Amino acid sequence: MLLPTPETPDDTLEVENLFDLAFAPGRTALSSYRLREGGDPVPDLSLVIRDEGGILGGAIRYWPVRVGVWPALLLGPVAVHPTRQGEGLGNLLIRTSLEQAAATGWERVILVGDEPYYRRFGFSRDCAKGLEFPPPTNPDRLLARALVKGAFDGVSGRVQPWNSAPSGG
Repeated sequence: MLLPTPETPDDTLEVENLFDLAFAPGRTALSSYRLREGGDPVPDLSLVIRDEGGILGGAIRYWPVRVGVWPALLLGPVAVHPTRQGEGLGNLLIRTSLEQAAATGWERVILVGDEPYYRRFGFSRDCAKGLEFPPPTNPDRLLARALVKGAFDGVSGRVQPWNSAPSGG
């Protein structure tokens, strides 16, 4: 059985190449990348899956962000190598990392994605209704999940980089 392990600096080039393969090199022009600039992914939640031969099968990263004064995680990117799709690696990466996020005290997770896919992991548009994501982002793709009951109650405002000055709240 393949198990996710924390991404290490030695994984970085391969992980970036996988993300380029999955999303195209233009992925860095997306607004979510503006939220990641100047910061580092959360080490304990950024995971990789390698097979018995050491070949990278999938990867996931999380980034700390803020919604006003409230800390949150930005999930993404997550990718599975095209030759490994359909094996449940994405599911395993997402479920394992969400469990670890909750266990380490994070309360909120945000992502930009397809609700029909991410609903199975507890994400919804309804949970994200008070959030604003930097443009250009389709607001219907902004999803959120509370890792602690009520974690999004009263939380509203623009999602900002972690290293920005907190505002609102």
